[in-house]
Amino acid sequence: MAAGGGLGLCLRLAVGAARRRGARARARHLHLQPDAHQCEDAGQKPESSTDEVNVTFLDRSGKRIPVKGKVGDNILYLAQEHGIELEGACEASLACSTCHVYVNEEHFDKLPEPVEGEEDMLDLAPVLQINSRLGCQIILTKELEGMELTLPKITRNFYVDGHVPKPH
Repeated sequence: MAAGGGLGLCLRLAVGAARRRGARARARHLHLQPDAHQCEDAGQKPESSTDEVNVTFLDRSGKRIPVKGKVGDNILYLAQEHGIELEGACEASLACSTCHVYVNEEHFDKLPEPVEGEEDMLDLAPVLQINSRLGCQIILTKELEGMELTLPKITRNFYVDGHVPKPH
């Protein structure tokens, strides 16, 4: 938090987040919420072709980038593994919004409802839309086959001096 913001700024941010969360929740179908942040298995390779999930990223220039992931992959790490510019400054610890993506309508309602921490971080993302999600919170399932993820035209990146994050 910026110096000098203090408790007043924190309270204003919390009230604004609660208001926006309520508006987004009313605009979407209710889903079951995952129990916990899941991304531990992102580095494993698919055991069979039935474990593969095809995903297409649309980068900031509109270029379509098809990639193959596996069930259980985290979208942030999948993007980074394929050289797609999705920052993930907090390394999927749910402490930033630099992996903000737009999910195509067909697949958006197949995702679990975001946890409160994701909602709070989305409130910090520039150009927020109703189909906004954090890539670190999207875990691939077979139901997400063919999902398209669009990178926002602008982001609030944290890395400077040309640093490019590498997947672990």
